[in-house]
Amino acid sequence: MKRFKVISLYIAFILFSTTSFSQSTESDIPISELPSSVEKVLQQYIEILRSPNLDIVAEKFVAIAGGSLINTDGSDLSRGKKEFSLKKDFDDLQHYAYPIKITRVNKAESNGQGYGATAIKGVVYKIWIDKKSSDLGMPAPISIMVPEGHATIKTPKVVNIGSL
Repeated sequence: MKRFKVISLYIAFILFSTTSFSQSTESDIPISELPSSVEKVLQQYIEILRSPNLDIVAEKFVAIAGGSLINTDGSDLSRGKKEFSLKKDFDDLQHYAYPIKITRVNKAESNGQGYGATAIKGVVYKIWIDKKSSDLGMPAPISIMVPEGHATIKTPKVVNIGSL
């Protein structure tokens, strides 16, 4: 009886995990429908990550970062972003195909990201890029928002990093 309970719990955990932690494909769009302005920002981010050191990466990244990745006046990255999320992407970029290969695009509305004068809302494109080899793991996403209705921020901004 105890073995049955353990097995039942194990099966329930697997079923719960796969439905709770898997990313829904309901909002996926064809890669060909990714706006060129968003793809351009993605390419810029990858080129910035290819810079020789993290300080240069952080300095250049501010121009295309948005939402909670930057401070309220947009002059610098938010506290901890350079040392953690940006550093992770900088260190792990070596595992990804170059030129990048987009494997999947998800499109969703966002009610807002960030705070203060740099808070933005709009459409978020979550773009998965492929690794050099399947032995290195699954593709990882980078999220880019096309802001809507902001007085000064008009171009797409990277709003989520640290998944590479």
